[in-house]
Formats: sequence, C-alpha cells, structure tokens
Amino acid sequence: MSRETAYARMLDASAKMQSNVAMILEAKAVEAEKVRSWLCNHVTPDAFTEHEEQLKETLLVHEQLIEIIDGLAKLGQGMSNVLKAALRQDQESGGGFGGGFGGGFDMGDKDQ
Repeated sequence: MSRETAYARMLDASAKMQSNVAMILEAKAVEAEKVRSWLCNHVTPDAFTEHEEQLKETLLVHEQLIEIIDGLAKLGQGMSNVLKAALRQDQESGGGFGGGFGGGFDMGDKDQ
C-alpha cells in the first residue's frame, strides 16, 4: 500500500469517527437535557435533610460532568492530532492531496 493510500485511508477513518462522535454527542445532548430536567425537579432543598447532603449530591453530578467533558476534550485532541500529522506530511511534500503526502512516516510495506 502506498503512503498516499495509507494517508487517504487514515483521513477517511478519521472522518467516519468524527461522524460517529457527532451522533454520540447528539444522543448525549438529549440525555443531558433529560437529566437536567430531572435534577431541577428532584434535587431541591426540600429533598435533603441537611445542606451538606445536598452539596455532596450536586458535587457528584458535577464531577461526572467534568469527567465527560475531559473525555471529550481528549477525544477531540486525538482526532486533531491525526489530521495534523496528515497535514504536516502534506506540507513537507509541497503538494496538495493529489500530489501525494511525500516522505516522513515509514508505513512498512512499499507499494503493493
């Protein structure tokens, strides 16, 4: 497989992954809206005997949200690294995608 083909496959896989992530995020947005509604209706001062209990519960929810946001940020960073690697190789070769990706990464097998 040529390098150009390998990079094209890598970019195609990245595009498909981004599409799947977009679908996941849409589903998460719907889920988050349901959770928000539930929290607004059920996590009230009347539901807890002490203020500390309410604080602990809300902190747990916020910790979960921070973990989700952190995971999404890492996923986005990983996907952007794939694109940066492909673009860096394209710039080093001095051509567009049609001109090939040029040297750089050794993909193992030569043209098959």
